[in-house]
Amino acid sequence: INSEVKAGRGSPHGGVFLDIASRRPAEEIKRRLPSMYHQFKQLADVDITAEAMEVGPTCHYIMGGVRVDADTAATTVAGLFAAGEVAGGMHGANRLGGNSLSDLVVFGRRAGLAAAERALGMPGDAQLGAAGVAEVIAHAESFFDRDGESPYAVHEDLQESMQALVGIIRTESELLEAKEKLGELADRAAKSSVTGGRPFNPGWHLALDLESMLAVANCTTLGALERRESRGGHTREDYPKADPELEKVNMVCRFRDGEFSVTPEPKPVMPAELQALFEEAS
Repeated sequence: INSEVKAGRGSPHGGVFLDIASRRPAEEIKRRLPSMYHQFKQLADVDITAEAMEVGPTCHYIMGGVRVDADTAATTVAGLFAAGEVAGGMHGANRLGGNSLSDLVVFGRRAGLAAAERALGMPGDAQLGAAGVAEVIAHAESFFDRDGESPYAVHEDLQESMQALVGIIRTESELLEAKEKLGELADRAAKSSVTGGRPFNPGWHLALDLESMLAVANCTTLGALERRESRGGHTREDYPKADPELEKVNMVCRFRDGEFSVTPEPKPVMPAELQALFEEAS
């Protein structure tokens, strides 16, 4: 699908047409693909037993996330714990279907226990700096005081740029182009404005969320640039083979002094008892 779209032979919405109607009886399609049949019928008014469906690649899962301590789920920010698919390290190079449940059950419990233990050990009540709180509030409210473009426009361009340039098949030239575009989008997002009131204002929520979206987009793009190989869910057309040396490192993204940077850092050494299980299974 990716190759056809990049070659200019894609469908009107940037995908391809998948035809199963001419290859399987209608009743068999309904029996074997009931949810797909109903989704296309209800959402797109397309009967996949009688006509082709338009399909395309989309985001699945990100095999990365916030760096945490494996035993406590503590992040590098004091007092902040992260568990579930927001945290990095559980999935390896490609996420498997059942991992999310085990991730939540195991590391959610560890995070809860560690957070409770830390809270019980704190002397007195936590104190928040009034100046820091006021700064955050002022930043959030500043979106109402501007005359900029809608955050929805920035969001749409961010989606399109990441889909086209940091998609399932990646190349250095497109990743470098994405890096430049993300800088432009960050400037636009910082100048965007919202209207209406504070309660139930999705435009305001999006304006605030764009900062996090751009952070993830930058880390993904820079990490993909540095990982000059193909591994798991990451495919580089210009580096189609896996590099044994890159298997030994994680790409760690940081934001300091207004800039994102990515550095390869050695993976933690696997405990001997876990290594033995892996060797036994293989």
